[in-house]
Amino acid sequence: MTKVKICGITNLDDALAAVEFGADAIGFVFVPNTPRYIKPAKAAEIIVRLPPFVTTVGLFVNDSQEHIKQVADQCKLNILQLHGQEPPDFCLQFNRKIIKAFRVKDEESLTDLPKYTVSAYLLDPYVKGAMGGTGVTFDWRLALEAKKYGLVILAGGLNPANVTKAIQQVHPYGVDVSSGVEAKPGKKDHSKLKDFIAAAKVARAVI
Repeated sequence: MTKVKICGITNLDDALAAVEFGADAIGFVFVPNTPRYIKPAKAAEIIVRLPPFVTTVGLFVNDSQEHIKQVADQCKLNILQLHGQEPPDFCLQFNRKIIKAFRVKDEESLTDLPKYTVSAYLLDPYVKGAMGGTGVTFDWRLALEAKKYGLVILAGGLNPANVTKAIQQVHPYGVDVSSGVEAKPGKKDHSKLKDFIAAAKVARAVI
């Protein structure tokens, strides 16, 4: 069944709402000077309040191995999501599961996937100068092609209106949403949250 990850969480209220509505994973962005950045200490305070069986994911972009390990330990993160140009060997340096993100523009964007030994590939649309959270989709046929290399998490431009179609077309391991369920950057719209998760669950019930 397709898993649902709600990313860009910055406060406890949004985190608990996502869990209540049925999110499988909660994502925290540890990239300074971005709209959804959260300080590790604050993320740790939220994570300790989450119920069991909820997976926590930390997002990093071209950060140092030492800093990532420090934040992961401080927050007790379950999974690390690497969104930059981290090479394959770098992803093997951690004692946690790794999700490696790839910015998809065309079929050539998929050529590096098999070089990485990671738990899953997150596919985000290529937008010049942006590392995610753009609200833009990409050609989902490329996600189908990527599935031959391993588990795929579909991201980019997903919202309550299109997540059912995305899941039925791609059958991904998971879907990841941030801006598509926001009232403003860093603050979730709880109605959209509820609708998105409900739509994803309906989709995975019919495929």
